[in-house]
Amino acid sequence: MSIFRYLTAGESHGPQLSAIIEGLPAGIDICVETLNNDLARRQQGYGRGDRMKIEKDTAQLLSGIRWGKTIGSPVTLVVNNRDWENWFEKMSALPEFRDESIAVTRPRPGHADLSGVMKYNLDDARNVLERSSARETAIRVAVGAVAKSLLAEFGIKVGGFVSGIGGVVATTPQEQYETLWKLASQSETFCCDSTAEAEMKGAIDDAKAAGDTLGGVVEVQVTGVPPGLGSYVHWDRKLDARLAMALMSVQAIKGVEIGIGFDAARKSGSLVHDEIFYKDGYQRFSNNAGGIEGGMSNGEPITVRAAMKPIPTLYSPLRSVDMRTHKAFEATVERSDTCAVPAALVVAEAVVAIEIATAFLEKFGGDSVAEIRRNFDGYLEQIRNV
Repeated sequence: MSIFRYLTAGESHGPQLSAIIEGLPAGIDICVETLNNDLARRQQGYGRGDRMKIEKDTAQLLSGIRWGKTIGSPVTLVVNNRDWENWFEKMSALPEFRDESIAVTRPRPGHADLSGVMKYNLDDARNVLERSSARETAIRVAVGAVAKSLLAEFGIKVGGFVSGIGGVVATTPQEQYETLWKLASQSETFCCDSTAEAEMKGAIDDAKAAGDTLGGVVEVQVTGVPPGLGSYVHWDRKLDARLAMALMSVQAIKGVEIGIGFDAARKSGSLVHDEIFYKDGYQRFSNNAGGIEGGMSNGEPITVRAAMKPIPTLYSPLRSVDMRTHKAFEATVERSDTCAVPAALVVAEAVVAIEIATAFLEKFGGDSVAEIRRNFDGYLEQIRNV
């Protein structure tokens, strides 16, 4: 059985971000342009900061792929940091470049700075913020694009849109998901509502002028998922639990909903649970469960939402305390965005794709795409007879 797992490494202003993926079967078509398209999407969106003008992220495929297909060995991905040349001495691994005068000693509220310094017994918050930075998500987007390529081999697609920024809530048209994804791709805020988009941009402009930031809500959908991914048998194999953990692992995400989520708590059961009918297979009249029941996919599209808090680095900084003197100061200002909700959508798609790919391989895994296809087709035939 293939077990999809990956590790990332690298700092925000280090030379590169890296990932090693293990457990990919041989025979997946990998197009570097597909990876680069998602990396470019992550850098877009109204409200991004100046760093996006410096970095033009592209992925390098260093192992595990030959002539456009995976070969069964670990895949190595690298995304170079183009700003590294300006940080060579500040972020050097060599001790001779150590410079105490550039230490970051004023932790930023809302960041990992202070807790990280305490945990690792450090005296410079730079050692924390470089790894805790959302810059790390660039390499996870590349890994997610590989996961999407695997899922595409079996007709499973992942996409999404932004449903709110700040206090502006978008109206979602009654269209097929792929149509909504296309609409979102044409929007600077990655939403499907042109009226809301204009209001979102205005809110971002106002926040920027005030030195403030905005968060929002992103929605991700997965279509073509067969019933039975995940499990009800153990808590850590439940698909919704794993999706929630993956989304909560994304920097600044503070809440996750599956299906109608918290709205289910405000309705009676007759208005929440999805009635079942049979027509060329089992189907549901609604999808309030978001495609997951009892910790398993049920054959309906999987739908999840994630709430992103406003970025805590403010150009009108909040109050903090210097770690050396314990005197009150305004927090350190690092280069940042006013709003990164559109970018968070791309990252959310990536981590959802990774979890769906992991569950898919656990269910149907083999050493090659051909072997997995036999397992997959056999299972589909099995459930058609239920």
